[in-house]
Amino acid sequence: MSAIGRARSVALAGVDAVEVQVEAHVGPGLPGLQVIGAASGPDIAQRARVALQRLGVRLPSSKVLVSLSPADVPKSGARFDLAVAVAVLAALDIVPAQQASGVLLLGELALDAGLRPVSGVVPSAVFARREGLRLGVPEGGGAEAALAGCAGAFVLRDLAEAVAVLCGEDAPRAPEPIVGEPHAEPAADLADVVGQAQARRAVEIAAAGGHHLLLLGPPGCGKSMLARRLPGLLPPLDDDEALELAAVRSVAGLPVAGPGGVLDRRRPLRAPHHRSSAAALLGGGSGIARPGEISLATGGVLFLDELLEWPRSVLDSLREPLEEGVVRIARSRGSVRFPARVQLVAAANPCPCGGGGACICTDERIWAYRGRLSGPLADRLDLAPPVQPLRAQDLVGAAPEEPTAAVAERVARAREAAAARGHAPNAAAAVATLRPTFDRAALRALADAVERGELTGRGHARAQGVARTIADLEGAELVSAAHVLEALAHRAALGRGQGRAA
Repeated sequence: MSAIGRARSVALAGVDAVEVQVEAHVGPGLPGLQVIGAASGPDIAQRARVALQRLGVRLPSSKVLVSLSPADVPKSGARFDLAVAVAVLAALDIVPAQQASGVLLLGELALDAGLRPVSGVVPSAVFARREGLRLGVPEGGGAEAALAGCAGAFVLRDLAEAVAVLCGEDAPRAPEPIVGEPHAEPAADLADVVGQAQARRAVEIAAAGGHHLLLLGPPGCGKSMLARRLPGLLPPLDDDEALELAAVRSVAGLPVAGPGGVLDRRRPLRAPHHRSSAAALLGGGSGIARPGEISLATGGVLFLDELLEWPRSVLDSLREPLEEGVVRIARSRGSVRFPARVQLVAAANPCPCGGGGACICTDERIWAYRGRLSGPLADRLDLAPPVQPLRAQDLVGAAPEEPTAAVAERVARAREAAAARGHAPNAAAAVATLRPTFDRAALRALADAVERGELTGRGHARAQGVARTIADLEGAELVSAAHVLEALAHRAALGRGQGRAA
């Protein structure tokens, strides 16, 4: 007579959780434990068999077949080990069937029947909370479940404790809070950047409107310093943004908590090396797709230094994610989605030799070098101010520069103005929403730029958003021609007439 035991677990498709039904069948056939429906089925079967033996459970002289469904959902790794073992125990009437099938179980089994944490607990806990389910995880993953707000989460030390809890012999243990750093490290201050008034203004506009930014200038002029201070000007992540970032980090196997052991609400800054592959930047890899740098920066800043040293094909792969705010990675068995709502900040030298007052490059070399940035990607850059070489008077005896705190106050007021119009930030606003806030002279100035060939259709929309942000920083209700002209001036480094650094 055959028996079937059931348990439940969770697979991950990007940062989306998919419930997996685990069914164990004990019936006639060659003795042994076999797992189907998972890429690592033989490994799961071996770990589960040894762990059950350590628990003192003797498998019958029958065939034990475990199925993970839906079969077409990609599954890999050891996250299903605990659910497989519990399903087998339910089939053997060691664990009550109703209790075994009433909770989501995650965890890797050690050979001594202990439990090891797995990645992706945060999206799994969000799924459990949404569905009103309990979630059992190893001790190392309980705090992540608590951060995700899953009230029904409990932690397990080993398979023996899982059996005791499901049989009602032990009460489930609540997760211990994450012990993180008590205080955040102080952020780099904008006051450290001397000179560069135009570039500082562009960074402020970028922060206020969520605009993409290119800093073009010779080595040593402060491009990287400016880029790394942008996150400090941005408001903290809200609840949804912080949880989304935590989910990405959880899937990537990175720490999810911020200072004090709570959800991290600081805007992330990711700065991959210019030799990074497309998979490292966008996500992917062999087996189950992993999030890339653009997803790890979601809600914050993706900084690409030495922009023109990146392979053009890798740069062009950013076009759709920057436009849509998501990365879609297609595989033969389906596709996964990762969030990619980032501000792109890039830095580059103006020419192969680095530029500056002693530039030795010909115009042909300069524009061959600049040609590594394709037109469609350049069109998605809203601000591109030239960053000038520092002068002696900038370094000696100059007046103190404005600190991050003062600039951040203006940024916050500008974002509040955008939110009052029903959108935030301006970079994400629809053209039809912004157009009524422009006066006739401003609209004419934009149209003239299109007629002169300075703006494409997409560039027109981008410049419109920048002009609206400039007006918000000044507290102006209507966008004037002066605001438009400043927005166009900040795109000067994208024009062909700016080949050499001053």
